[in-house]
Amino acid sequence: MARFQILPAETKFFDWFEKGGANLLEATRLLRDLVDTYERPASKIVHITETERQGDFIVREITDLLRKTLITPLDPEETQALMHALDNVVDSIEQVADKMMLYKIEKPTDEAHEFSEIIWRCGQEINAAMPLLRESKLLPQVQKHASELNRLEREADELYRRALERLIATSRDDWFEFTRWKDIYDSLESVCDRSEDIGDVLQAVVLKNG
Repeated sequence: MARFQILPAETKFFDWFEKGGANLLEATRLLRDLVDTYERPASKIVHITETERQGDFIVREITDLLRKTLITPLDPEETQALMHALDNVVDSIEQVADKMMLYKIEKPTDEAHEFSEIIWRCGQEINAAMPLLRESKLLPQVQKHASELNRLEREADELYRRALERLIATSRDDWFEFTRWKDIYDSLESVCDRSEDIGDVLQAVVLKNG
């Protein structure tokens, strides 16, 4: 049930949520481009780092707005949960990119390509859900995006298992090759897990405010 309010809520929060969704989508696009066209990776990773910094800026702006605002459109706890969930995805994407540079990856694997596509689709779902938070009548539409994020996370889990099976089959005797790709796959799966966290936050918002 939506909360009863005498005073109007501060709508700037929705602006920042939408900026956060757009920034996250850009990070997923940049990761997919990095993996699909693995040329001059260092220059591409610079742009991913820029999205991480923009994500931190959005967190600071929302936190500052929370301190100044008496009436918020979502509970402060919900606002903080969504804010940090958006930021965590972008942080996780930067970690993937950093590890690809750290391990001096020569060419992404087929599984890395599949992960980057799933992550891109997660970004699309998240970005599409953010504008729907503005109006209570639109909140039921948020549910389909949250459900799709849960489905994509399950798809990523299956991909992770296949990736490890192939890695064991092809690189069990090559410690470095096994270790670096196992670490990168862990981080790619983590991006999908963090994306599902956003879906969980969105479902809670719908349940409480729809």
